[in-house]
Amino acid sequence: MFNLSYKQQKTAIVIGFLLVPLALLAAFGVYPALELIRLSFASWNGFTADLKWVGLDNYREVLQSPELFKIFGHNAVYLLWGLMQNAAGLMFAIVLGSRLRGRNAYRVILFLPYILNGTAVAFMFKYMYQTEIGSLNALLSAISFRDVSISWLGNPAIVNHALGFVGLWKFMGFNMVVYLAALQSIPTDMTEAARIDGASRLQMLRHITLPSIVRIIELNLFLTIIGALEAFELPFLLTGGGPLGASETFVTHTVATAFKFSHFGLASAMSVILIVLVVLVLSLQRMIMRRWDE
Repeated sequence: MFNLSYKQQKTAIVIGFLLVPLALLAAFGVYPALELIRLSFASWNGFTADLKWVGLDNYREVLQSPELFKIFGHNAVYLLWGLMQNAAGLMFAIVLGSRLRGRNAYRVILFLPYILNGTAVAFMFKYMYQTEIGSLNALLSAISFRDVSISWLGNPAIVNHALGFVGLWKFMGFNMVVYLAALQSIPTDMTEAARIDGASRLQMLRHITLPSIVRIIELNLFLTIIGALEAFELPFLLTGGGPLGASETFVTHTVATAFKFSHFGLASAMSVILIVLVVLVLSLQRMIMRRWDE
């Protein structure tokens, strides 16, 4: 090592530091992805060594299934609540970024749900949404002075909105903190010059604040879209996809296809299609945000 030149030592050190992370990436990222693609062209029950190649049959079955495209409508509800989550996070960031008294306490209160365990949050809202003894129906009964017994998790028309609200409650604080950090990075001389020129708060928001944090908005939308398309934890823990599949998402259906019905090849094809869909949607988002930035 000491007989090597400085440039050779530097190269060896860089390779040494990169070797372990690249090996881990190949073992736990690249190889599983390639294996997923390979299994998507086969029929396999996940237990035996028999692997039957079926070509594009799995993809045809997925793309010709109207049920699966209906499930994406459930994911769209999560996306809707995710957009409201971003809007609420930005609004609270703007308010708490001012000289509001007690703003640090409000920041902590709004951020606390994000650090809570997801399973604990799910069971907490499962109690709150219960029809007979749930705290939400009890609150509505006290406000309206009559008995309210809404089945929040048993009504197909509202179950996905009930689950989407849980996501908003849990992750809005994270969006707020990210937006708050972005707002604090805006140069103060720019905002002061706008105030001197007589710009209103709405004009400053439109022409200074939003254009200055467009990259952060794009990042949060990126995370929101991925979270909506890959929603799994809340419907799995709270409803199990019920009632009658009304809260089933694409990921919960994929997991059930693999581990409940032992169709690992079909589930692999569904996973590949989801990856392609995520890439397409994020590319469209990137194109729209780039035009806005220009």
